Amino acid sequence: AHSDHMRDFATYDNPGGVVRAVCDELSARVDAVLAAGVPPERLVLDPGLGFAKRGEHNWQLLTDLDPLKALGFPLLVGASRKSFLGALLAGPDGRPRPVDGREAATTALSVVLAGEGVWGLRVHDVRSTRDALGVLDALDAAREEEGGHHG
Repeated sequence: AHSDHMRDFATYDNPGGVVRAVCDELSARVDAVLAAGVPPERLVLDPGLGFAKRGEHNWQLLTDLDPLKALGFPLLVGASRKSFLGALLAGPDGRPRPVDGREAATTALSVVLAGEGVWGLRVHDVRSTRDALGVLDALDAAREEEGGHHG
């Protein structure tokens, strides 16, 4: 299917919705790849944000990553500059924020996802993401140190 028509396939009416559908599809792909002899340590799973998914589907996946993590492989999430972030940041006229105005939202989402144990993040602005993740690491380290003094 050409990318212009991918949204035509964005129907997830079965029980479990988009999360179950993506888990089932990834699980089937994992089985096929492993059966073909690819070592499991070479696998990374990507839920495919934006591909045959509407904005609400992307948000559902992002808020319920545990079933995907339960498949047992590192997760890669590519949310950078995607249209669902543009829609979130729409102006008063309802027009989505242009691609180049979505970096702060991408960085914020990346920090949250990294904090939730997502293995890899596809980003465009690597520097701001690294800076934000450095802040997250510093906070985690300070919390551990603080816990060590009191415990």
